[in-house]
Amino acid sequence: MPEPVPTPVFVPSSVPDPVPVSAAKSTTWYSTEPPPPLVVQGFGWLRVALRGGALALIVYGGLIVLLLARLLERPLFGQRRPVTPFITQAACRAALMALGLRLRVQGKPMQLPGALVANHASWLDIFALNAAQQGYFVAKSEVAGWPGIGWLARATGTLFIARKVQAAGEQKRTFEARLRMGHRLLFFPEGTSSDGRRVLPFKSTLFAAFFAPELRDVLHIQPVSVVYSAPEGTDPRLYGWWGDMGFAAHMLVVLGAARRGQVALTFHPPRPVSGFADRKALAKYCQATVQGGCGF
Repeated sequence: MPEPVPTPVFVPSSVPDPVPVSAAKSTTWYSTEPPPPLVVQGFGWLRVALRGGALALIVYGGLIVLLLARLLERPLFGQRRPVTPFITQAACRAALMALGLRLRVQGKPMQLPGALVANHASWLDIFALNAAQQGYFVAKSEVAGWPGIGWLARATGTLFIARKVQAAGEQKRTFEARLRMGHRLLFFPEGTSSDGRRVLPFKSTLFAAFFAPELRDVLHIQPVSVVYSAPEGTDPRLYGWWGDMGFAAHMLVVLGAARRGQVALTFHPPRPVSGFADRKALAKYCQATVQGGCGF
């Protein structure tokens, strides 16, 4: 019989979260249960060294290859990227192997114009979702200035948005422009990450862009369920990243895990935006579909 899931508590946070989030004001999710200890012991440090070295080589080696390819791609195609998404996808698949995570995919990523929306459990979601499909994440504008992470985000074509009321109109136009280019965008409507054992309420803010008159009849939305399975004998929340958990400390624990875990992605059938009355109806449908696929 599964353990009861604790009631979530939402607490405003001023600590930046280095992962894509929605445009709505973000809150950090906290559990009433303490998180698993972020401690690496014994041979775990050897695994950290080996896996961490491989991960750094894959990520930054891939970044160099991507930037070199972009030197030719940009003058020929501008914001359209027919080549570099393949490099990102290959690098993320290799990164999951280095992190000790098996990838299981059910369903097919859509090839239609529009966006994918998924539940958000961890910084690992970025690697998992990029490994399975070719799309562009939507991230808060602060991410662009962060060392390391900002460079990777900009290089892979991430769309940055500001959490300011004054910028709402401009960022909606930017959002629509990327959709008109044929870019498939990907965002996390929860606006924060959790312990990976629940789906938080979806915010409907960014769904509004899909209802622009010239876009509504041509765009589709594909919900994606993301479920992590921790290695046997470890805390089932091992891959979840939430609250005040440090990014570096959590990465070390993941790299030091003795056994491999799994991330399962379920790509649900895409639905036309025109089939929904408004952004709130679309957000409600996506949340229910994602949650059903997770089995929480």
